[in-house]
Amino acid sequence: MKKIFFVLCVLGVVLPYYQLYYFLEGNNWSMEGFWSEIYSNHAISMITMDITVAASSFLVFLIYQYSQKKIKTNCFVKYIVSLFFVGFSLSMPLYFYDNYKK
Repeated sequence: MKKIFFVLCVLGVVLPYYQLYYFLEGNNWSMEGFWSEIYSNHAISMITMDITVAASSFLVFLIYQYSQKKIKTNCFVKYIVSLFFVGFSLSMPLYFYDNYKK
């Protein structure tokens, strides 16, 4: 399972940034229009809201785990940084990778 979680961590970085690269390339390397496009139609808005709620739930879970001393400070920081600088697609598989026990 750890190998699967590691592959998901890699995909969680590569796939979103692959899309970001092509967005930036198509917009002359400008972020202009990025936020308006993530709510451009109901289907995209649904996915955006779904991921926002899932990531927010995971953030609350991390904070709770940290407050209960079930996560060390350095790991907590690692998960928070990965959540805000890469995304939920890295942070959650990374948590699973670190905490998987046979």
